[in-house]
Amino acid sequence: MDAGPPAAHAGGVSLTAAIPWFHDASRRRRWLVGVSGGADSVALLHLLVDAGFRQLVVCHLDHRLRGRASAEDAAFVRRLAGRLGLAFETERAEVAAMAAASGESIETAARRARHLFFARCAARHRCPRVILAHHADDQAETMVWNLLRGSHGLKAMRRVRHLAAADGKALEIIRPLLAVRRADLREWLRARKLRWREDATNEQPVAVRNRLRHEVMPLLNAIAGRDVTPALVRGAEAAAELGQIAAWAVERAAATDPQGRLHLPTLRGLPPALQGAVVADYLERGGVTGLDRSLVGRVLGLLDPASGPAVNLPGGGSVRRRAGRLWIDR
Repeated sequence: MDAGPPAAHAGGVSLTAAIPWFHDASRRRRWLVGVSGGADSVALLHLLVDAGFRQLVVCHLDHRLRGRASAEDAAFVRRLAGRLGLAFETERAEVAAMAAASGESIETAARRARHLFFARCAARHRCPRVILAHHADDQAETMVWNLLRGSHGLKAMRRVRHLAAADGKALEIIRPLLAVRRADLREWLRARKLRWREDATNEQPVAVRNRLRHEVMPLLNAIAGRDVTPALVRGAEAAAELGQIAAWAVERAAATDPQGRLHLPTLRGLPPALQGAVVADYLERGGVTGLDRSLVGRVLGLLDPASGPAVNLPGGGSVRRRAGRLWIDR
């Protein structure tokens, strides 16, 4: 269903004033924008247009998870793009079937489907840049979930992330709203009487993200006696700074060969912590999902010549060892 007014009192607030990306990014370049029809992505699209971005391609993937409501989401986003005079791309993906076939969760399969869709849009429009609407509350929930599932390091979403697309080219994911709160985005929309689509499944305590939002985060707030999201976001920013240091060390470790495979003799010569960082970076750049300490540890086990020659990856494929090299085999 569409959601919208009553209007709030944030009409004069500029959400983009303190976000450097909105000032630094080129208005002349083409940008892909992921728009689900929900409040966050609709706010992002209007913020971009208000900031003078006109070379936008609105990209909407129908996950086929909510029957008629999914089709109505797609129609809503199509009309919105048309009213704004923007190019529009849409596809359908049978996410439930993908999850059943791969053994992944619905959320993981949906994310993989979106990345594949964005890669196809990038190829069609010769634009490898995708802007997404993840915000501060999403970042806090991601931090908590990654800690619970044993991620490799203190993991959070990056403002800019490069993924390996299906055609081998890099896909750049940009998240300019990571410092903005969910409530502020909705207030901004209401103040301007702008409508969005409300996904009723977001209120159902089934998916991990929903349970974090409706059960875990309120409980953490109650225990701490305050809103914990700002502290978690600051933790994410600190982790990002440490990540830059790690990336610098990984780059200088130079454990890849000219074909982009990991060179085992070089990898074995690194300190154990740096070995793990190099493997984690290699897997992430290779588009591997479900990356955690356990998976990195299993791949590091391939350094032992007595181990098996391959490690299976979540979602299909494997990491293989042969002739002193490791590589991702899809």
